[in-house]
Amino acid sequence: MSLQALYDQLGEAPLASGEVAIVGAGPGDPGLLTLRALCLLGQADCLVYDRLVSPEVLALAPKAAQRFYVGKAARCHALTQEETNQLLVRLAVTGKRVVRLKGGDPFIFGRGGEEAEMLVDNQIPFRVVPGITSAQGCSAYAGFPLTHRDHAQGVTFVTGHARADGSLDLDWRSLASRRHTLVFYMGLTNAELIRRELLANGLPTDQPVALIERGTTREQRRVITRLDQLPETIQAEGLRPPTLIVVGEVVSLAGRLDMDAVAEAVA
Repeated sequence: MSLQALYDQLGEAPLASGEVAIVGAGPGDPGLLTLRALCLLGQADCLVYDRLVSPEVLALAPKAAQRFYVGKAARCHALTQEETNQLLVRLAVTGKRVVRLKGGDPFIFGRGGEEAEMLVDNQIPFRVVPGITSAQGCSAYAGFPLTHRDHAQGVTFVTGHARADGSLDLDWRSLASRRHTLVFYMGLTNAELIRRELLANGLPTDQPVALIERGTTREQRRVITRLDQLPETIQAEGLRPPTLIVVGEVVSLAGRLDMDAVAEAVA
């Protein structure tokens, strides 16, 4: 099916000159990109993208599209958030069709809301396309659900990234509840704090934890450990960002529901 036929099928209005599309690129696997995201990506004059957008997704954009890398890593930002906001406005006012491509979902720890506010303030037309967030994609590819009737009646997405003063101001008592799944984004450097606070607020030492590095990509690595061994496991395995930390009883299903393992057993 051509892109034009896909636009017609979805009832998708073409991206207008001077319009910005804030698009979730999913967690890495290009097969998890939504059809609407693909439609808009194919129309981009300019592509403004983050560090966690996979090369395979970037390859789906027109070769002629200008590319602007605005990725952020710990203590290493290509542009500040304010500079990224201004870049979007500057490109839009020149009449460019801009796709702001973000790993995962733009409204879950993606600062998409801040960018949308800037566009509103500058009267720039925009649209938002949700993406499969890293928590959803990585847990599924790692072989376990985030909720399960017998193991977790709720799930919470948590930022593990500390403030400039080094604090991680969270409601640890509420987070440390049984039969609940916690997903920490950007939490590697604060693994010791996460362990200490969750144990201090009542979670058991043997609470299952999954560490998923580069989830949904060909380089995905899954490590299963216990809460009391979390920092030591990270160090021993040499895990690096992006790595999700998933805490909860659902992790115990990883061995049973891992489709790769099931396929090997059947074969």
